[in-house]
Amino acid sequence: MPVFGEESGFLDGARTDLLLRNYVFNRDFRSHDAGKSVINEWAQGFILKFTSGYTPGVVGVGLDAIGLLGVRLDSSPEHSGSELLPVHDDGHAARDYGRAGAALKLRLSASELKVGEMLPDVPVLRYDDGRLLPQTFQGAALTSREINGLGLYAGHYREVSLRHSANMQKLSSWSAPGAESDGFSYAGAEYRFNADRTLAGAWHAQLEDIYRQSYLNLVHKQVLGGWTLGANLGLFMDRDEGRALAGEIDSHTGFALLSAGRAGHTLWVGVQKVGGTGGWQSVYGASGRTIGNDMYNGNFTNADERSWQLRHDYDFAALGVPGLGSMIRYGRGSNATTRFGSGGKEWERDLELNYTVQGGPLKYLNLRVNHASNRRSFGPDFDQTRLIINYPISL
Repeated sequence: MPVFGEESGFLDGARTDLLLRNYVFNRDFRSHDAGKSVINEWAQGFILKFTSGYTPGVVGVGLDAIGLLGVRLDSSPEHSGSELLPVHDDGHAARDYGRAGAALKLRLSASELKVGEMLPDVPVLRYDDGRLLPQTFQGAALTSREINGLGLYAGHYREVSLRHSANMQKLSSWSAPGAESDGFSYAGAEYRFNADRTLAGAWHAQLEDIYRQSYLNLVHKQVLGGWTLGANLGLFMDRDEGRALAGEIDSHTGFALLSAGRAGHTLWVGVQKVGGTGGWQSVYGASGRTIGNDMYNGNFTNADERSWQLRHDYDFAALGVPGLGSMIRYGRGSNATTRFGSGGKEWERDLELNYTVQGGPLKYLNLRVNHASNRRSFGPDFDQTRLIINYPISL
């Protein structure tokens, strides 16, 4: 019967990792209704993670812990608001902020239960790590892999700490950030087959008194000659739930993200459509990475919105430069219904260059620089540049 890992003991199987993250964020607004002309901040993050092994016995006991600290390097009231740092009522960003949390974990055979502070990363709830410190959730999560190829998942979360906050707060949704929920629950199953080239998943989730959601997905990769072909297909079905604090919801969001890779190049084409009443639903602060047309600043999930995406990635290892990669993508949405009315249009263009040091004392140091341009008929236009340096250290 499969198990999560070897019986190595609580401390013998433990590891501690520190990630140093230096982050520069600049957003230059191109419209007069943005409130600020420029947001510009610089900060240093420290992300410490401890992962224990399990005690011997039928039921193994372990502990995962996380410590987070963000330190302001440069900011001003005129330029704050990047979500690298909390912002006080007077517009000044905090000098520093942080938090610490832990999760108790129990393992029986190939099943694991965690209770405490966690970084959930399942299709219906993906934590956000797009700024200085990651978003965390308080709750419980169960993972079971007793049958080869089959993963079963369930969880319940009651509180969240946002990526620019030191405090826990109640959950809400992107569609109604001011409406608080008492909890988010989910259950799901994923089955991998065809020599792990194909994955089929089915999920159901509920944000109490706001929405309930079902999600079906199919992911496949296929080698054909010198090409590697891929397909990621997904369908969300959302309904309002309980007291319907976000209003009437009866929507469906479908997407197809297709890829073809050869000799360092990977080309992507994505199409996506939102229909019904209301847009795609997700927990406030969470990442939209599951959605096919998710980009740096948006994911084209407004009510009635139709969108498409083109993307090109290149791995310079094909030219003898391992560790260097680039990405360029363009997405366009139309027919969006927002609080400004119907027929909204938007587009986003993203560029990125990243490099990971391959050897020496700075091995694994990663440098990313990316630029995005966003234009919307229903919101402020802006250009954005980010410089991110990540340096992982195993302690």
